Amino acid sequence: MVSLDDLTPPERSFASDNSAGVHPKIIEAISRANVGHQPAYGYDPYTARADAAFSELFGRDVDVFYVWNGTGANVLSLASLLGPAQAVICTSAAHIHVDETGAPERILGVKLIDVDTDDAKLKPEHIEAQTYALGNEHHAQPGVVSITQSTELGTLYSVEEIAALSETAHRSGMTMHLDGARIANATVALGGTTDVLRSFTVDAGIDVVSFGGTKNGMMYGEAVVFLDRDLAKHAIYLRKQITQLPSKMRFISAQFEAMLADDLWLDNAAYSNAMAVLLHERTASIPGLTPGSAPKVNALFPSLTRSAIVALQRWCPFYDWDVATDTVRWMTSWDTTEADIARFGDGVENVLESHTKIS
Repeated sequence: MVSLDDLTPPERSFASDNSAGVHPKIIEAISRANVGHQPAYGYDPYTARADAAFSELFGRDVDVFYVWNGTGANVLSLASLLGPAQAVICTSAAHIHVDETGAPERILGVKLIDVDTDDAKLKPEHIEAQTYALGNEHHAQPGVVSITQSTELGTLYSVEEIAALSETAHRSGMTMHLDGARIANATVALGGTTDVLRSFTVDAGIDVVSFGGTKNGMMYGEAVVFLDRDLAKHAIYLRKQITQLPSKMRFISAQFEAMLADDLWLDNAAYSNAMAVLLHERTASIPGLTPGSAPKVNALFPSLTRSAIVALQRWCPFYDWDVATDTVRWMTSWDTTEADIARFGDGVENVLESHTKIS
């Protein structure tokens, strides 16, 4: 049997869609924006056109605030929604809880009420269970519900599920934030049209969206989109205060202008999702691997032995997901190729066959 060291690893890894390069149309957009001088801080034609594109996308006038990264988008969203002594309800798997180094807590001084779930999705009863604290001066007041679409586990909320959450939250005076770092992948998985996006955001009662771009072919930059414009009145000051105001904003807004033009944001996500399905099909039947559920978006969560994981990670990087169960995460991107998947599948097969023989 050929050694793993003798196999050529994929050109692109399966660690994260953050690891991917930048789409050529985005590079072209940045290059066009680099000609001449433009006013700083968003007072430029690129930002005006991107703002208009977002309003068209959501089918209503929205307020958009461009920021450097996803953590900044989430912190700005929450900062704009939170009142004094209010808390945020989220799942224990939420990015704001697990992967942002406590940024909401440190920067905003906010309490996160994290709820354990099997699928990284909140349910109305999770919100209702926290309403006991409302009006009690000894408890942080639940004020914002934050959900992720698609979730950190690659699961999806249905339109009906989000609408039910929003109705429950709004009935108790809370607002709804959607972390959409991979909102394009979710939109494609649910049908892949602008109407689908509106159905689980505007029409389902979401107030503010962290709209992702970096994971979907952009160089950097995210957008905070206020679907309820009344909630945006302090955002212009808060963005500066939390150090998320880009001076040369045109280089972010120009990327979004290109991303939203001709549905590039959906095309990139559709391809990424399709590559995840192909990777699942290539590896699911390999002996020694527990493939996990077929992917709905661009993330797979297989399980294999620790020794196999270590060997594969040295050969082609990817991340552990749950060390206790030897579950890992493989992610595809807009630039993943079928050749990458074929090579990676060969490597997985090689390692697991070798490990079985040793065992």
